[in-house]
Amino acid sequence: MRLPSIRRTPKRQVLPAEVGGECVFCAIVAGTAERSLVHDDGVAVAFLDLQPAVTGHTLVVPRRHVVDLVGLTAEEGAGVWELGRRVAAAARGAGLADGVNLFLADGPTAGQEVWHAHLHVLPRTAGDGLRLDGRFRLAERAELDTTADRLRAALAR
Repeated sequence: MRLPSIRRTPKRQVLPAEVGGECVFCAIVAGTAERSLVHDDGVAVAFLDLQPAVTGHTLVVPRRHVVDLVGLTAEEGAGVWELGRRVAAAARGAGLADGVNLFLADGPTAGQEVWHAHLHVLPRTAGDGLRLDGRFRLAERAELDTTADRLRAALAR
């Protein structure tokens, strides 16, 4: 499968999540879409992002089509994480990184755009221009304890 051509601009383009009714990442995993394969270990597949935020920006996906973290099996989750860890080490070994960010957007509110779970491995170098912004604030201990209680209760279910 050939992906649609993309007009290159300084801003990130929103690319189709499906091509011909098929998940674009499933097509990449199957080898029916163009890809720059980094590694395939049978559980997870790593390939370069078509619109890299930085050089070496790699996506790691489970082989099986699964939309989000909740749908991953323990083996798939461990496989995606382990391959992400190995790609991060390889980026350092290849001279592409002094540090690495790992990013996974789970759901539309988190910024997920392709409905196949995927981990971004972002090799970092000084002055690369990549920014990860947030509205950080110092929380009160009571608020943290209440949130921890809610999470513990949900984990126990």
